[in-house]
Formats: sequence, structure tokens, C-alpha cells
Amino acid sequence: MHAMPTRADIPPINETIADERQKWARHYGAHPYFTRRSASVVRAYLERYSQEGDTVLDPFGGSGVTAIEAFLLGRHAIQNDLNPLANFLARAIADTRLPSLRPLQAAFARVAAACEDTLRSLETASDTAVADTLAGLPLPENIALPRTSDAARFHDLFTPRQLAALAVLKRQIDREPDEPARLALLLAWSATAAKLNRTFISAQGRAASRGGASISSIYRYKVAKAPVELPLWETFRGRHLNILAAKREILETRDHFNRNRHDGWRLDSDQHFIVMAEDAATLAGPVRPESVDYIFTDPPYGAFIAYLDLSTLWNHWLGFPVGAASRANEIIVGGDLGLSEEHYRSRLAASIRACLEVLKPDRWFSVVFQHWDVRYFETILRTATGCGAELRAAVTQEREVIWSMHKKKNRESVLAGEMILTFYKGAGERRDREMREAQPCLLHELLDTILRDDPADEMTSQYLFNRLVLAAWQRQSLSQLSVPREAFSRELQARGWAYDERRHVWRKHTPAADTSMPLWEA
Repeated sequence: MHAMPTRADIPPINETIADERQKWARHYGAHPYFTRRSASVVRAYLERYSQEGDTVLDPFGGSGVTAIEAFLLGRHAIQNDLNPLANFLARAIADTRLPSLRPLQAAFARVAAACEDTLRSLETASDTAVADTLAGLPLPENIALPRTSDAARFHDLFTPRQLAALAVLKRQIDREPDEPARLALLLAWSATAAKLNRTFISAQGRAASRGGASISSIYRYKVAKAPVELPLWETFRGRHLNILAAKREILETRDHFNRNRHDGWRLDSDQHFIVMAEDAATLAGPVRPESVDYIFTDPPYGAFIAYLDLSTLWNHWLGFPVGAASRANEIIVGGDLGLSEEHYRSRLAASIRACLEVLKPDRWFSVVFQHWDVRYFETILRTATGCGAELRAAVTQEREVIWSMHKKKNRESVLAGEMILTFYKGAGERRDREMREAQPCLLHELLDTILRDDPADEMTSQYLFNRLVLAAWQRQSLSQLSVPREAFSRELQARGWAYDERRHVWRKHTPAADTSMPLWEA
């Protein structure tokens, strides 16, 4: 009798995957959502740890990279996020109901016929004429914005021209009778709203349109001192062209997949792309226990981004309600509710437990994470292993970084890459991790060991930090490890390492190394 095949023998990914962040239009250029994993990295993990026909879950789905790529690879995808905007983006991009691009192009032509002249005239209209136009338009309620916002009320996020242009477009798109085309046009509209608002800041030395909203760079509603008013119609037209490119990829992938399948499986978003808006910590109710074949997820990193607060611009105008329960259950630190560190760690632990409860035995689970607070890593590692999962791989995923204003001004709190922790849930009886006596865990001793054993002449901050976390975890003393940011920099410099500002790496000291500025200022 042959032994049943097991997925325990899958060789783990132990190397960084090439970060081809701009490779696919369905993710790059569709919408400037706050964070987005590289699809090339996600696909590599999906192809390694799952099979066609499997069910793949992302409990913190964001804009849908995991679910969309799983779906296009012939998996049954479950996208889950508390943020309605995130689910809207994922659903709109993955939607396969359009028979071709022609209905979308025809719908855009109808919007152009109804709106282009009005938007072009608004660009040069007098303030009085703009006010008269606004008076006849349906506008969202002028609600209060989060306390950290520079603008007090919703309408204050826009200049009168921007507000009028977005309202004209939204009214016409809502009248579009073809529902799949309307969804794609609303996606283009939502990307347009990210540019036509007073938080938009142009990139210095580049075209005015080559910038972004402070919502997505410093993660608050910071109104520009000199608001940029981009061309109204051309901005929408440009976003539509991006969505057209994204939908072309989706439909071409669908058609190629379906032509070459003979087992009845079709790339059909109605059947194989499920969208949920559940609390990740209680997913084991809405998702049947032991029904998922693979989980790849990227939970929020503490206090970096208050997703629901920052999505108000879109959720409110698109009519997506965000209830008090969703805000209270959001797994972040801070935000308008001032959620605590304890709230974050307890909810993060509960979400890890829920993931392992819905995961089938003999399956894999990958978590992307990065934060200077090692207690967060300990929460993930201790919870997963406490549920019987075994850590099989921990990879520092280096990535191309856009050095935003937030990153440049807050280097001490932002790492440029992530760690991908991959666990295996066995098929047999649960085995808890054997607990040995914790060994002493001092930063300088761990650094000495890591630098002695690693022959590399240069390392990134995140690689070194992640090595410290794993070394402390292996000693069962992660809770004892403290990594003060200033001490990290000081200890490396004392060992003859210098930070290369141009390449963003630590290098063994040579006369050519740039030592003019440490990575973290004391």
C-alpha cells in the first residue's frame, strides 16, 4: 500500500523573491491603496504551498493581491477585510463578468459624452460659476473627519472644482446600466479621487501629476500648503486607461485559462472569488474549521496605518458604511479610537488562532510582518506554535522601497522590508513546542554571533533585525530581547560597520563607506 501524499515534504522558500512590484497593471496603477505586497512574491508562495483547486484565504486582504493572484492561478480565493474600500478594490479588479473590454469602453464613451465638456469648463470657470454648479449636484454628507486631519469636515478635503468634478462623474457613473462596466468605472473614479483632493502633493522635479496624497504617504489627512489642481477630465481619463489595462490582464488571463481547461473549472469570479468583511479574530465562525488549504496574509503593523480612518475619503462617498463594531475590532494601535497596544496584541493573537483553526491539517500558513517592537513578533510566533504549528521558514523579503516623506522623516520607526514567517500545521496529533529554559538574551551578544557567522560584507537593517528576532526566538528568550533603535545603530558602528545612505545598507567599514550619517539619529 502506498503512503498518502503529504504536503509536509514541500521544500520551504528560504530565499528572497525578486520584487517585481510594477509588473502587472492589475495591481500597480489601479489604485494607490496604502500598502500592497508585490504580486510576484505572493505568486511564488501560492505556487509553492498550494495547488489548483485549493481554497486560499487572506484574512487581512487589503486591496486583494493574495486573493486575486490565487484566483488567477486556479484557486478558490477568499478575500477578507474589515475595510469596505479594500474589498471594493479587490472585487472590482478580479471581476470577470465583462465578456470583453468593449462594454467598458462603450460605458466610458457614455460618461465622456455626458461629462467631459462640463469638467473642462469647470477648470476655467469663475468661483461663482463653480459654486452654482455645486449647488445642483448630489454631494455626500459633510461629516467630521478624524481628529488628526488638517481638514475639519469632509468637503474641506477638496477644492470646489475638485468637489464638483467628482460629483459630476459619480452621478453619471451611477446611472450606467451595465453593472460590471459601472463597477470598473467606479474603480477609476476612486483612483481619480486619490488625485483630485487637497492632500495631493506633487513630486518635486517631476510632472505635477506624478505625486500622491498625504493619506498614502504620511498616513493622515495633511492638506497641502499650496493645493495642486490637476486637470479634471484628463485625470479621470488617465485613471480609466489604467483600469482598462488592469481589466485587459484579467480578461486575457481568464480566456487563456478557460480555453486550456477541460475539467470544468473556469476562472469565474462569481464562483471562485469570495469577498468577506469579517473580524479576522473570529473567522472560524464564518469560515468552516479545517476548510482552507493555504493562508498568506499581511496583518497591520501596529500603529503605522489607521486604515478605516484613512479610507473615509472613499468609503463615505461610495456609500460604504463602517460600523462601530468594525472600528472597535480593527487590529491597529491608535486611530481615532485610541486603540491600545494590549488591544492590538490580543486581537493579533486571536487572528492567528482563528487562521490555524480554519486551516486544514497538513497545510501551510505564511505571515508577512515587520516592526521594531519584538513583542509583536513574539505574539505571532508564540500563538502559532502554541496552536501546534511549526515554524519552517523565516525569510527577509527585501523590496524596492519608495522613500516617502514618512520613511525619510521617520527612519527610526520604518523598516524597508518584511519578514515572511511560514508555518506548517501537521496532520497528526498536536505537538506543543518543547519549552526549554530561556537563555540570556543580550543585544550585543546576539549581534556578535550573527556578524561572526554571516560572511556577508553588507546587510540591510531589516535583515539584521530579523536575524536578531529569530536568534532570540530559538533561545526561547524573545521576550527578554530589547532592540533600542539607537543602540542597534551604535552597536553596529562600534563593530566597524557603517551605513551607506545611497544604497540603504550596512557595510563593513572601508574608507569608501559613507559614515556621515547614522541610520537612526540619537
